[in-house]
Amino acid sequence: MRKDSRLSRALHVLVHLNDADKPVTSETIAEMLSTNPVVVRRMLALLRDQEYVHSTKGHNGGWVLAKPLGSITLLDIHNAFGDSSLFTVGLTDEHTNCPIEIAVNNALKEVMDEAEKLMLKRFGDIHLSVLEEAFR
Repeated sequence: MRKDSRLSRALHVLVHLNDADKPVTSETIAEMLSTNPVVVRRMLALLRDQEYVHSTKGHNGGWVLAKPLGSITLLDIHNAFGDSSLFTVGLTDEHTNCPIEIAVNNALKEVMDEAEKLMLKRFGDIHLSVLEEAFR
């Protein structure tokens, strides 16, 4: 299973956009993240839909922060990406008939659900301005 790194990448980009004195192109962001500009545009389009960033086309166009970092939480950004799991630990086979595998899967699911619930609660308490302060 491939790890979903959109949350950490988006946080990285948002802190950079906060420091930018002009719009930043998808190409520049892609280079910074070692990825493709299309990946950047898809990720930032989800954040634009939630009005965390704006984009402008053409010469001198690019992405800008639409809200102060202090008004955005980690939970806001996580939620902008839809129903993605925080964990990449997966159940080996959800449709097994093996009683041992069923017991293992049930134990893992319960622990991961509990941990995710706690993490999402904390995400709601952490504003992106804290990341920017730690960066300074």
